Amino acid sequence: MSDQIKFIVDSLNKEPFRKNYNLITFDSLEPMQLLQVLSDVLAEIDPKQLVDLREEMPEQTAKRMLSLLGILKYKPSGNATDMSTFRQGLVVGSKPVIYPVLHWLLQRTHELKKRAYLARFLIKLEVPSEFLQDETVADTNKQYEELMDAFKTLHKEYEQLKASGFSTAEIRKDISAMEEEKDQLIKRVEHLKKRVETAQNYQWMLKIARQLRVEKEREEYLAQQKQEQKNQINEINTEINQLIEKKMMRNEPIEGNLSLYRQQASIISRKKEAKAEELQEAKEKLASLEREASVKRNQTREFDGTEVLKGDEFKRYVSKLRSKSTVFKKKHQIIAELKAEFGLLQRTEELLKQRHENIQQQLQTMEEKKGISGYSYTQEELERVSALKSEVDEMKGRTLDDMSEMVKKLNSLVSEKKSALASVIKELRQLRQKCQELTQECDEKKSQYDSCAAGLESNRSKLEQEVRRLREECLQEESRYHYTNCMIKNLEVQLRRATDEMKAYISSDQQEKRKAIREQYTKNIAEQENLGKKLREKQKVVRESHGPNMKQAKMWRDLEQLMECKKQCFLKQQSQTSIGQVIQEGGEDRLIL
Repeated sequence: MSDQIKFIVDSLNKEPFRKNYNLITFDSLEPMQLLQVLSDVLAEIDPKQLVDLREEMPEQTAKRMLSLLGILKYKPSGNATDMSTFRQGLVVGSKPVIYPVLHWLLQRTHELKKRAYLARFLIKLEVPSEFLQDETVADTNKQYEELMDAFKTLHKEYEQLKASGFSTAEIRKDISAMEEEKDQLIKRVEHLKKRVETAQNYQWMLKIARQLRVEKEREEYLAQQKQEQKNQINEINTEINQLIEKKMMRNEPIEGNLSLYRQQASIISRKKEAKAEELQEAKEKLASLEREASVKRNQTREFDGTEVLKGDEFKRYVSKLRSKSTVFKKKHQIIAELKAEFGLLQRTEELLKQRHENIQQQLQTMEEKKGISGYSYTQEELERVSALKSEVDEMKGRTLDDMSEMVKKLNSLVSEKKSALASVIKELRQLRQKCQELTQECDEKKSQYDSCAAGLESNRSKLEQEVRRLREECLQEESRYHYTNCMIKNLEVQLRRATDEMKAYISSDQQEKRKAIREQYTKNIAEQENLGKKLREKQKVVRESHGPNMKQAKMWRDLEQLMECKKQCFLKQQSQTSIGQVIQEGGEDRLIL
């Protein structure tokens, strides 16, 4: 119930109601005020419901609201007994009856506006059958039903147009854009006309251009028709193939052993027909392109007098360009492949260099640990010496004896180094094996760590979700606690007011009774009723005297106009008299002279 009241208050505080309620002030509304709120909500749905309940009888209010709720198809929960309770509660402004109605209305205001609007035109009047015996009444009823059907059709079209996405603003925008484009095209046409008017054979060229445009439009129209027919042919072929496949899947009896071959032959023939149509289209397109090329060729010859390449020459030129284009594409592709390979090799070289440097550093550190630092350098020196030896042998051509002695010395040096490094190599092999074992163990530990970390992460996320849920529940409980405290305080205040009111009402002291809220409200109601009666009497007097007063005011305005006219005439007459006197005096002066 609290969620329902909260939704009602939030909806009433928004547009178009703007009531500025809270939960306490809304719940403390009197039955008459609550009925007025319901009437305002119904007036938003149907403007005819805009009524001040102080000027309407309770029976009329209940009848008006019940009729509109029936049109809106509101169904209160319960049976016939509850329906009578609902009517009675609506008359007296009962909160358990009005709150659900307000909640239902405010949830679907837009939908109910549409339903109320349509109800004005679609509720059929039930005419008794005895009245329909009259031809005039029957014709009027028939015309009424036809108009109702026409309204249904028009409203459906209107809804479809609304759903289609078109709007008057977009249409106006498109129209303005089209008008601007039209003005630009007119300016361009006028500019082109001015440029072309000086050319020779202007009228003939204009006529040819018009004929060309007409033929192009006709060609586009024919191509569109042909494409539509082709699409229909293709759709029919696909349907036929689907039907054949369905028939074969159902294992229906096939006529003879040659039916499969017949189906294949029919499919092949249809494909052949489609290819023939495509070939014909290509031929027609080629012919049209040749015609356009001839027209363009003639136009260029007329404009600048230069010769255009003919068919065979143009074909040879095009084939030459195509061959050059293919060669260019192949070369370009080869260059791209070489660039990609060069980049790959360059990257490989960088990686190998980096790896070589790392291995050299590891080897140097290992040699230092084993006390044989400089072995790799010695090996490299030997290799360098051997390379130098080969170069020296080639350059100077030493004798075989010198070479044999050199080889013996080198072999003896290599054997000495090998014997010295034999124990180190054995240790190095053991260390490599140990390194592999440690690497494997490290990988196993790392996988265990990853699985454990994933499990802990999932548990952490679950705990965070649980904490978040508990915090939300805590906040909800706190808000519920504060709301309950506010309601308790409100009820205590109301209880205290009711106790004071009961004491004042029971008290034998007249002064205390006069302080009672009931007595004050009764007094205020009586004063307001008296004031309303006086105002209605005053309104009646004003209505009765309105016509004569308006006539009298009009007579006064006419009298003012008449007096103003007389005043103007009098002033005009005086001015004319003074002018005559001046003229007469001037004449006398002339006679004296």
